[in-house]
Amino acid sequence: MSLTHESGTVPARIAALLNLTTRQVANTVQLLDEGATVPFIARYRKEATSQLDEVQIGAIKDTYQKLVELDKRREAILKSIGDQGKLTAELRQKIEAADSVTELEDLYLPYKPKRKTRASIAIEKGLEPLAKLIFSQRENTIERKAATYLNDQVGSVEEALQGARDIMAEWISENADARQRIRNLFEREAIIRSVVKKDKATVGIKYKDYFDFAEPLRRVPSHRLLAIRRGEAEGILSVSISPDEDAALERLDRQFLRSGSSESIDQVAIAVKDSYKRLIKPSIETEFDNASKQKADQEAIKIFADNLRQLLLSPPLGQKRVLAIDPGFRTGCKVVCLDAQGNLLTNDVIYPDSRRDQAQQTLLKLVSQYQIDAITIGNGTAGRETEEFVRGLDFGKTVPVFMVSEQGASIYSASEVARQEFPNHDVTVRGAVSIGRRLMDPLAELVKIDPKSIGVGQYQHDVDQSELKNSLDRVVESCVNQVGVSLNTASSHLLRYVSGLGPQLANNIVEFRAQNGPFQSRDQLKKVPRLGNKAYEQCAGFLRIDAGKNPLDNSAVHPESYPVVERMARDLSCTVSDLIKKPDLRKQIKPERYVTETVGLPTLRDILAELEKPGRDPRELLTVFAYDERVRKPEDLREGMQLPGIVTNVTAFGAFVDIGVKQDGLVHISQLSNQYVSDPRQVVSVHQKVQVKVLEVDLQRKRIALTMKF
Repeated sequence: MSLTHESGTVPARIAALLNLTTRQVANTVQLLDEGATVPFIARYRKEATSQLDEVQIGAIKDTYQKLVELDKRREAILKSIGDQGKLTAELRQKIEAADSVTELEDLYLPYKPKRKTRASIAIEKGLEPLAKLIFSQRENTIERKAATYLNDQVGSVEEALQGARDIMAEWISENADARQRIRNLFEREAIIRSVVKKDKATVGIKYKDYFDFAEPLRRVPSHRLLAIRRGEAEGILSVSISPDEDAALERLDRQFLRSGSSESIDQVAIAVKDSYKRLIKPSIETEFDNASKQKADQEAIKIFADNLRQLLLSPPLGQKRVLAIDPGFRTGCKVVCLDAQGNLLTNDVIYPDSRRDQAQQTLLKLVSQYQIDAITIGNGTAGRETEEFVRGLDFGKTVPVFMVSEQGASIYSASEVARQEFPNHDVTVRGAVSIGRRLMDPLAELVKIDPKSIGVGQYQHDVDQSELKNSLDRVVESCVNQVGVSLNTASSHLLRYVSGLGPQLANNIVEFRAQNGPFQSRDQLKKVPRLGNKAYEQCAGFLRIDAGKNPLDNSAVHPESYPVVERMARDLSCTVSDLIKKPDLRKQIKPERYVTETVGLPTLRDILAELEKPGRDPRELLTVFAYDERVRKPEDLREGMQLPGIVTNVTAFGAFVDIGVKQDGLVHISQLSNQYVSDPRQVVSVHQKVQVKVLEVDLQRKRIALTMKF
């Protein structure tokens, strides 16, 4: 990116669009241009941005990129029209004032190189003067005038008039004001309609709600529009978008037809109707088709991103020794034991269903031998039965039992990442390890899996895949840097999301660690191959070193601020460690005394907060959750039952809740609260523990309806 712009108003334009100050935008864009990441700017450059958050900084970044692309297109259009010798001062002014791609393209349309059209063919036949004559709507002897244009290419008066109408229709369709009038009508009154295609009703029964559907486009929720578009893509539905045709023609007639009555007016009226139906409507319909799809995509992606953030920031168990079980019937339950760092200690297989006593002895032995602190079980097939079996065992001490989602575990176990981590173990062992690590640190484990495989999205395969990936990558980066990463235990896959790193530097850090032992200080990062000053600046504050030489290395205090903390300690005649350990010393610090040109009160307040709880994990504490023992399968459910559950996915139309029967139930948006809810995200979030009541169980359609109204 570059700050350079001929008009010199890019920051001002962005500021106006985002309701920010020009200074905030200019400083942010400059930092981005210098290679700073969004998490770094939000955390460590609050003085420059006046404390903008990640969302605002991300919006500046996106808007800036769009404006750069808009200006590139503007220059290309000006050059194209200029090369044609048709760029007037008035046209240049309009193009330079255009603030959207749509407006630019409307202005460029009459000058855009075209393939052969009906109008261009008519012009080649010499009918453009006739079209101009008719379009002036002053001539009343049209047929006699048309007869003068007959030649070896134009054999009749009607053919001459048709050619003239084709030319006028194209003029009308290329008129920027006309297009905007119709665009405004689409905006206010367009209806999206879908009907089932012939002989597709049976095969497309899941789209039954849209077999004969009509709704104002501006009111269609994103999930409904994406469902309609999926039905169209699968060849089940025919879909159209349009306003009332008479209303559209009335607007065009008012613009192009003179008052009165004449033969030429009648010809122009025919051209107007043809222009709308053949040229303008299909073009604007495509525009609104794309725009509505883009809007629906953005909403679906936003929901997916919010869900992913909540899942990645799920409470961790922390560094505890874990026994993890990937449940199963026929093939048995795969069992692994992990140390406090998540390293695999041993693996085994038990058969609680057919060899119960042996399975019991195996688990008792493993828990004792490896000093297990907690047990986690995947929530897939046989998960509840396995949980019941484990909870019934007496380990001689309290060993909490957790269930975690298996979603995406099979994707991880067959991935290149898993093969690199466990080259000598099969997919079942890798899957069980993933289940265990998800309990210990959901963030560190889930970053190894394609977010689309985690199961917290809505129509994720139907939305723009590039936009989806960019959004989800940004969420992962944000979460990783918000929590912070242990420099001496993190995998290369986790490290790559740390601000300023990436795959290559992450691999270099892991290789350096393997060759030289654990990092003793953040400063050692400078010795990692290819990790230069800029990368160090960006990443250092987000990397933690437990029990390192400098206690600040295990905090979110950036190394550039160490001198400030050391000065605070000197002023109080104590050590930095004393500042961290003794609240009474910290209370004596007056941050105003340490303000400089580069370090302001926002950074100083962050430093003091970090000294209070260095390396604090922002995630909530993990609590044990248990399903209702009365239900293990959908057949056990009864209407009116009140059950505990965990939210697994939030969509635009409600929330899916796991109540322990291998199939999630749906709490429709209308059932989330006794108050009106416009957005489910206002009420629930992924991984939230809730109480629900069973409304209806449809075993045939595999649907469970729940309510949170009591």
